[in-house]
Amino acid sequence: MPMKGDTIIGNDVWIGQNATILPGVHIGDVAIIDLHSLVGSDVEPYTLVAGNPAKPIRKRFDDELIELLLKLKWWEKSIEEIQLLILILHENNLQNVKQMLMKMT
Repeated sequence: MPMKGDTIIGNDVWIGQNATILPGVHIGDVAIIDLHSLVGSDVEPYTLVAGNPAKPIRKRFDDELIELLLKLKWWEKSIEEIQLLILILHENNLQNVKQMLMKMT
């Protein structure tokens, strides 16, 4: 069999029980792989995929907020910085979150 390349799993990815990820697949940051899914193609960041074969179910946020969150890379921040971000990231109004994140970038 030809080599498919490295399988790359992004940051803060949730992989459900009994999910299978095939060789060469790239899983984007903060993606969710549903349980019992067979992932044979790349998964975009902040996307929920499910099924056999796994297909995108939905994005977790709109494209603008996803772009801001990817630029933020909160998983690379210090504990102190993350504690400050928690107040912003727990905000219910996503428009407010976008505005606050835009000020930070």
